[in-house]
This record gives sequence, C-alpha cells and structure tokens, in this order.
Amino acid sequence: MKDVYILAVESSCDETSVSVIKNGHDDIATVINTQIDVHTKYGGVVPEVASRLHLENITMVIDECLEKANMKLEDMDAFACTYAPGLLGSLLVGVEATKALSFIYKKPFIAVNHMMGHICANMIGNNLEYPLLSLIISGGHTDLILMESESKFKYLGQTLDDAIGEAYDKVARILSLPYPGGPNVEKYASEGKAVYPMPKLMDDGSYNFSFSGIKSHVNNVYHNAMQRKEEINKYDLACSFQECVTKNLVEKTRKALIDYNLKTLLISGGVASNSYIRNAIKEMCDSIGVEMHMPDKKYCTDNAAMIGAAAYILYKNKKFSNLDVNAKSNVQLKSI
Repeated sequence: MKDVYILAVESSCDETSVSVIKNGHDDIATVINTQIDVHTKYGGVVPEVASRLHLENITMVIDECLEKANMKLEDMDAFACTYAPGLLGSLLVGVEATKALSFIYKKPFIAVNHMMGHICANMIGNNLEYPLLSLIISGGHTDLILMESESKFKYLGQTLDDAIGEAYDKVARILSLPYPGGPNVEKYASEGKAVYPMPKLMDDGSYNFSFSGIKSHVNNVYHNAMQRKEEINKYDLACSFQECVTKNLVEKTRKALIDYNLKTLLISGGVASNSYIRNAIKEMCDSIGVEMHMPDKKYCTDNAAMIGAAAYILYKNKKFSNLDVNAKSNVQLKSI
C-alpha cells in the first residue's frame, strides 16, 4: 500500500499544534506552540486570549512543522483537525485553516473528535489488539470507553460533574498553587502524606465518576482551618486528595476490565501524564493480568500527532468531511 501522510492541526484549547503523521503510527514531525506563559498571568485559560493567539501562530506552526518534516503541503494525502469538543473560538482557528488547505490543495478534509485523538495517541508507534478498554482522564473528561475495534466506541462510564483534571486544577487554586494546577498538585503530593480524611467517592456499582464532592471537601478542610487559625500542611492535603481520586479511578477501571473480561487497557489524556496515577493503574493491571498501554508523556497533553493518528482511521474508512463542517464545543464520541 502507498504510504499515507496526513497533516493534522490541534487547537482545541491553549496549544497550537501541527503534525505530519505517516500511516497513523509514525510521527514524522510535531510542533507544539504553548500559551502557558500567557495564561499563567490569569491563573487559567482565557478563551478569547487563546483564540487570538491561535490566529497569530497557526501559519507559523504549520510552516515550522513542514520544515521539520522536510515536506511540502503538496505531499500530503489529507488534512485533518480537531473540530470538537473544546473552546469554540480556539477550535474555529484550526478548523478554518485546515479547510482552507483542503480546498486549495484539493485533498480530503477530515474532522476529528478530540476524544478519539486522545485514545489514538496510544497508536503512535504501537499496534493494538481489540477488544479493549480506554480510560480518558483530562481536564474536561473522565471516561471509560469499550472499544470492540479501532472504530467502535461504547461509553461505559463518564463523570457526572467535574472531570478529574478539573478537580486537580480547583484543588490547586484552593491551595494557592500556580497555574498549571494539576502538575503542581502532583508535585506537592509527592512530598506529603495522606493523613487528611477524605470522603468516599461515588460507589454505586456503576462505571461513572463524580469529583465535585472531594473538591468541596478539600475547600472546606482548608478554609475551616484558616478560620480557626490552624496550620494546614499543603503537601499532606494534596497527597490525601491525590490518593483518594486515584483509588477511585483504579477501582472503577478494575471493575470494568473484570466485568467485560478485557485484557488490554489504554489510558490517555492530560492527566495520564501524572506519574502517581499511571503507576497505580499499572500495578492494578499487573495484578489482574491486563496489558496496559499509555502514550509517551508528550502525547498525553493536547497535540496534533494524536489527531493525525485518529484521522488515519477515518481516512481508511473514507470518512471525509464536507467543507461546511463547523467547530462544536461539545460532541460525544461515536463509532465510525
């Protein structure tokens, strides 16, 4: 078969990223322009600022990626981008730029769901066997998805309120830790002990998650201590929080693996770069004979390589999009 090269664009939040992916598995070149220094001033991502920066950076990042790959736009077999879910203004920049390339070079346009991208990050440099379970843990999602094949997705469980990454960020703000919150909570937790009592998280026999309660609990513990002028050990409180949410993730994932008799687990999403969570899930998988796959940390956070990997599956199935496709802030992942 002829090699297929896809230029992919990711702009769903605050990273402007472009990749050239070969045959869905080989990362020929990836460039990520991060806005983290800008948003640090505000303690979080400001959507309007993010979209304006995407607009300023998109052509520069495309040119840099092509130069890194030593290829031209004419060499591409298709152009792909994230169209949903994400920040609408940010998505629009990537969508319109990619549609323009598709129109100019008369190559297929492929609109990719961001969640499919996170899952397919595991396919970069890797071959997978199905059926399997995919756990997506990010700032906006905590999902357990059964995959019968690379193109069939069935939700088993989702968060009913806050995603785990959102909970990490809110705990970081409670503890007055700098942005980005999640990595700083992990850092503090690594130096603390789990000595603060934490509530039991959602335990109803389902595969669903709920993290709003523990966020409120940490907030109450911290502010009650402040009012009593008691000393709070931020390291221990961060550790107590992290141990509690990790235990919940492990228990729910273990239940799904056993109930569906699955032998392969994928973890992906920005929170999958958390070493404590990765190690805890790996220990669980080893204990029940499940093979765990996780992307390199550089493919856990938002990047265009994962979008290119997902786009290749859509390309093989001839699932091309029309040029009237628009960005959408919230779309659930569906089977192809």
